[in-house]
Amino acid sequence: MAARVDFWFDFASTYSHLSAYRIGREAAARGVTVRWRPFLLGPIFAAQGWTDSPFNLQPVKGRYMWRDMARRAERFRVPFRGPDAAEQFPRRSLLAARVALAVLDEPWGEDFCRAVFAAEFADWQDIADPVVIDACLARARGSTEGFAAAEVGDAQKAALRANGEEAVALGLFGAPSFVVGDEIFWGDDRLEDALDWAVKD
Repeated sequence: MAARVDFWFDFASTYSHLSAYRIGREAAARGVTVRWRPFLLGPIFAAQGWTDSPFNLQPVKGRYMWRDMARRAERFRVPFRGPDAAEQFPRRSLLAARVALAVLDEPWGEDFCRAVFAAEFADWQDIADPVVIDACLARARGSTEGFAAAEVGDAQKAALRANGEEAVALGLFGAPSFVVGDEIFWGDDRLEDALDWAVKD
């Protein structure tokens, strides 16, 4: 059976942004197949009693995260710009996740995901806006024709709920998370560890 890693991510997650750009190259170098699994961190955080991102609830940790993101983005040549005082973090990622579930089986599905991350964390656009999501779709597939944000339906809503339930059942508590069999690896800095685990004897 081919080596596989499940890449669990939330479009509102800064470190998921880094992993989305890095995982394809790193997985290909090891012969690992990646299954992209969008989910929402909000319900998981709420179950822990958090009403906001931990990076907002703990300002010292938040300041560190933005600087760490800048360093890692520069190192891995990932497009990134930290927010200014007027730019909201985190953005609502519900619509983007539902659309991703509609298009990830397309050859350009992963390109769409990276376009959404770039819109959010390089351009600081509102990914809850259907216009922004439609622009990401057009960029990824090279056409304005095809599935649009307004066409999200019950199937995508149910799929996202199912992903959320599975994430809870797996014991996921943050993003990005990489699942290899029964093993969980959390954080962009564990990406290589997860891929190496997938191919170890």
